[in-house]
Amino acid sequence: MADTSAYQRGTGQTFFSQHAQNLHRNLPSRVRSPNNPRIPFRNPETPSPTRSPGSNSPHQYGMFNQNHGHQGHNVMMNGGGHQRYMQMNLGKPFNHNQSHQHHNHAHQQHQEHSGANHSGQYNHQHNLSSGGLSNAQPHFTPGHLQNGTPGSVHSGLSKPVNEHWAEQLQLAQRSREMTQSHSHARNHPSVNKSVVAGTTNGTQKEEPKEERNRPAANRVEDAKANHVWTILDFGGQNLKVLTNSLFNYNFLTKLYVNCNKLTFLPPAVGKLRNLTHLDASLNNLHYLPPELGMLVNLKQLLLFDNQLDSLPYELGSLYQLEMLGIEGNPVPDELKSIIVEQGTTELIKYFRENAPGPDPPPERDWIVLDEISDPSSQESLTALSYNILCDKYCTQTQYGYTPSAALAWDHRKETILAELRERNADVVCLQEIDQESFNDYFRGALAHNDYKGVFWPKSRARTMAEKEAKLVDGCAIFYKNSKYVLLDKQLIDFANTAINRPDMKGEHDIFNRVMPRDDIAVVAFLENRATGTRFIVANVHVFWNPAFTDVKLVQVAILMEQISKFANKWAKFPPCTDKVMFRFTNGDGDEGKEVPDTTQEPGPSQEYSDGAQIPFLLCGDFNSLPNSGIYDLIVQGNLPNSHQDLGSRKYGNFTRDGISHPFSLKSSYSAINELSFTNYTPGFIGVLDYIWYSTNTLQVVGLLGDVDKDYLQRVPGFPNYHFPSDHLALYAQYLVKGRKEKKALVEPDFGQGRERDRR
Repeated sequence: MADTSAYQRGTGQTFFSQHAQNLHRNLPSRVRSPNNPRIPFRNPETPSPTRSPGSNSPHQYGMFNQNHGHQGHNVMMNGGGHQRYMQMNLGKPFNHNQSHQHHNHAHQQHQEHSGANHSGQYNHQHNLSSGGLSNAQPHFTPGHLQNGTPGSVHSGLSKPVNEHWAEQLQLAQRSREMTQSHSHARNHPSVNKSVVAGTTNGTQKEEPKEERNRPAANRVEDAKANHVWTILDFGGQNLKVLTNSLFNYNFLTKLYVNCNKLTFLPPAVGKLRNLTHLDASLNNLHYLPPELGMLVNLKQLLLFDNQLDSLPYELGSLYQLEMLGIEGNPVPDELKSIIVEQGTTELIKYFRENAPGPDPPPERDWIVLDEISDPSSQESLTALSYNILCDKYCTQTQYGYTPSAALAWDHRKETILAELRERNADVVCLQEIDQESFNDYFRGALAHNDYKGVFWPKSRARTMAEKEAKLVDGCAIFYKNSKYVLLDKQLIDFANTAINRPDMKGEHDIFNRVMPRDDIAVVAFLENRATGTRFIVANVHVFWNPAFTDVKLVQVAILMEQISKFANKWAKFPPCTDKVMFRFTNGDGDEGKEVPDTTQEPGPSQEYSDGAQIPFLLCGDFNSLPNSGIYDLIVQGNLPNSHQDLGSRKYGNFTRDGISHPFSLKSSYSAINELSFTNYTPGFIGVLDYIWYSTNTLQVVGLLGDVDKDYLQRVPGFPNYHFPSDHLALYAQYLVKGRKEKKALVEPDFGQGRERDRR
């Protein structure tokens, strides 16, 4: 393979040989490209690839005269194609040296020339078959040469490379031509205009333009809404280092730092998570930061002509990468052979599947909000809520940045089970757990840890055959069997409840928007065996689509309405008389003495005047941010019918009178202004999951904190080997507040004197 770094800047003299006329006539006709139409020749005497020079042509045997130097144009290399375009309206002229004049080139060429003369804008293309571009695929084969042209002309050519490497070589040659300062900006006048002006006549945004026969890249929505410019070109500036402040521009979609003197890229480059194009070619880079793996939106990463002798495994996260430009680097042969033979996608897959994975993160901090003074005398409980990511949703298409081994259900379910056992919560609420996993794995495995469970699948399971129904996900509640007894359990089917409400019959929005969703909630009514305290535990998974805020709000409104009805019914439940789970028989000790029975006697069942007095935990994946209508409704207890999340939809009493519920609820994590996130993916990082608690009966005293921030610097998203779901587990501890008994008013006795005063 020839050294492509020593490329030719000019094409030298161009002429018609004695065989040129016959040669061109024997070339097969070429289909005109719709993106690059050939301009028809109006002058029959104009030299063209299919005609010999006419008698009136100024130079019968030369397409250009000997001293014809092309000035004011940019040069672009595309493998074997050498294209020139007249650059118009540039701020600075492009001055060529002598090597850019055509009379210094002596390679055998095939020429395409368009235009009636050499003035104005023209296209001039050369397909080189030898010389400095021997890596490029030749346009000619010996079969093309006839009429006495020796076949030995091409005998020294290597075997044509495949399409993967040919594209790599084309881009490499093109990058080597982009040596002028701000070359990309100069060659993209449409980008320049949008950056400088952004409007047309100050009133209307300029329409996206095509670049190099391709549509302009789609900009990230946030960048499009908040920034006029999203592309930055620092090419050809002789930069030796990039300041970290550059990487605060996280709205950038394209960054060009090619043709500089950089020896490294700062780790802060991982902040530019909206980048689709990064060009760091023609520098002196010796290594790449692992943080490049954070840029999962990259389509093109060009690193031509650097000093890279290794590549980080973290590049395996770049599952959308279409071109990794490594030509001109001393990378190991085993890596280069993959990209040469199979392309960028296979090399990225190799990195992803063979990466050792990040080091395990530190344990999440336990945040103490209030000390428990006397654990033996104060009743407490712990609760965990976790969307475990159903197996059928966990695909390589959805989570392409994650190794297949980390996505495998066998690995993930064991990691989930290990965390549940480690937390050892009194109550566990799981979302996206399918019926098969509940019955065949988690119920049996958690039984060894003293758990019993309640599960319902989503409503569509009722319409399916048993084989398909067992793969439908739903919600499950597990509770410590030795501590609690299950008094009642209920399913809330949002769609079925909505269509059966009298006030919603005939509402089109109910049938068109709410009824097609099969989301559910599961509610359990528990009693503490020892203290008699009763609890309501609800677990819900709200509809996911952010465009349906009204549907989410209606689902939560139905949820709170139904729980309120259940709570009022449960407040009148009779005392539980059979709460002893088991009792050990008395036996003899080591000295023959009788061993006393230490089984705690169950306490009497607590009584409640109304449902709002029962301790209440509401867990789940609400698919809603803290600034949503759902959050406001749960915390404030009411929501006006004019709320923006309802829009102009019609949902019976909810949109006529507003929405309300009787509970006093608060997010457990509101004490620390919520977690940094509960859902972590490249496309979204935010809070969607909550554990709400009744403030009149419970007090939160401890919380499981955030994931270590340093660990996240090299992790583009979950799931991975350490976090088996794209959601985090929430875990909190509560104290049960003492009940204030109402005492009967007793009239004070002031003795006989008081009686005399009355008389």
